[in-house]
Amino acid sequence: MSIEKFTPNWMTEEHQMVYDSALKMFKSWESKDEQWRKNGMIDRAAWEEAGAMGFLCASIPEAYGGGGGDFGHEAALLYAQAEANQSGFGGTVHSGIVAPYILAHGTEEQKKEWLPKMATGEYVAAIAMTEPGTGSDLQNIKTYAVKDGEDYIINGSKTFITNGQHANLILLACKTDRDKGAQGVSLIMVETDKVTGFERGRNLDKIGMTSQDTSELFFSNVRVPQKNLLGTVEGMGFIQMMQELPRERLIIAISGIGAMKLAIDLTLDYVKGREAFGKPVWSFQNTRFKMAECYADYLAASSMCDAAIDAMLEGKLTVPHASLVKYWVTQKQCDVIDECVQLFGGYGYMTEYPIARLYADARVQKIYGGTNEIMKELASRFM
Repeated sequence: MSIEKFTPNWMTEEHQMVYDSALKMFKSWESKDEQWRKNGMIDRAAWEEAGAMGFLCASIPEAYGGGGGDFGHEAALLYAQAEANQSGFGGTVHSGIVAPYILAHGTEEQKKEWLPKMATGEYVAAIAMTEPGTGSDLQNIKTYAVKDGEDYIINGSKTFITNGQHANLILLACKTDRDKGAQGVSLIMVETDKVTGFERGRNLDKIGMTSQDTSELFFSNVRVPQKNLLGTVEGMGFIQMMQELPRERLIIAISGIGAMKLAIDLTLDYVKGREAFGKPVWSFQNTRFKMAECYADYLAASSMCDAAIDAMLEGKLTVPHASLVKYWVTQKQCDVIDECVQLFGGYGYMTEYPIARLYADARVQKIYGGTNEIMKELASRFM
């Protein structure tokens, strides 16, 4: 007997099939996970496998090499990845964030050039916004590009960049007019295998998501063709980012749902099998109450995300809604997993247990994609 989550409106039979197939693939990676965590990144072969399975760029039209699906297909993949505890795979950034930027704002030539390579895994994509001195303050980034003939020459640095070690294609936020604030920001695509002056810094040592490569990037007189400007007009980068950030924030929340579900499942198995004072930990009322509270939070957060996915599919997901969903779900994710760790006792603090890795992986959810404090500030402006 179990409490089943309501089937959401967006989850069709096809979405369910994608979820089931992806969950099988992600779980097949479990035997490699420990080594990936030691290496600080997953293998490039995993990207190629995901591409061969059709799990890269699933929502990109078939005309550009994608799966021809919708955001629901991305959501199904996100749930599967989180429930398999494979936080190291940066497909969420590659397929869920960078590819839609190109689809929505790129020229026809740009779409045909980059999206098919992303769909197969030939290219791994990253988005480089954050800088050492600016954090979430995207209007004041220092990385800049100046015109020289038919090229841009780019200088600057970025940090905390997911897929930074693997990336062949980087969506770079930079200033094309340093005398302006937001109006001076542009997005330029950098193909790392075709340029000089680009360097990858160290693969950053994090407390969680240890199998995901997260890097510093450096640009020293990097020459990029002007045709790599995303779109056709300079100074549109900030507007483009603001239009796409609701998607990114919903993606973060969705991954939190999958992590909550896995944490609850792991903890239920543990407390029903573990004994304390001569009887199962499950027999204590406090344990049952805590697990019921965790499941209620999971159901509430799931319903919030499902409504947001419906809105996303209808083109109606707004900045305040996405901000509040991201804030509330990631906070609940951390709360729920913390309760689960407590019920594991000392074993919950041991990294050999998946619950400990879930706990460490969860903390950044309240930071990236815009801190939860910024999410509340953004939402409050619409009140």
